[in-house]
Amino acid sequence: MMAEAQISVFMQQKAPAPEDIDELGHVNNAVYVRWIQEIAVAHWYSVAPADLAANVVWVVVRHEIDYRAPSHLGETLTLRTWVGDAPKGARYDRFVEVVGPDGKVRVRALTTWALLDRESRRPMRVRAEFTAPFVPKKSV
Repeated sequence: MMAEAQISVFMQQKAPAPEDIDELGHVNNAVYVRWIQEIAVAHWYSVAPADLAANVVWVVVRHEIDYRAPSHLGETLTLRTWVGDAPKGARYDRFVEVVGPDGKVRVRALTTWALLDRESRRPMRVRAEFTAPFVPKKSV
């Protein structure tokens, strides 16, 4: 029997505010970047032990965002995020999707994050205990 990964998905709902809307009547792309940051940080703090969270900080190294369909004022959007594979050195990848009330993905993002020591601001190797709550678990 083949082992299967169990992905831990974290979700939030967002309703765009009037200031989130651009001149075309859509949620502005900069708003999506802010939401990607916010959900990633919320996911981390929802599971990170307090002593660990106090000593490290995650920073974005790269965003790759695909805008598939516009979102509008008055809609309630569902953001969902998960971590893919195990980290590589000081970095790991996180996936984010913004889903409209129709169930269709409006935005899909892949972001790369790096772990820094909070005091020295130097990159740290991402150890297994840092990502255990996020990395897919194998089941048989």
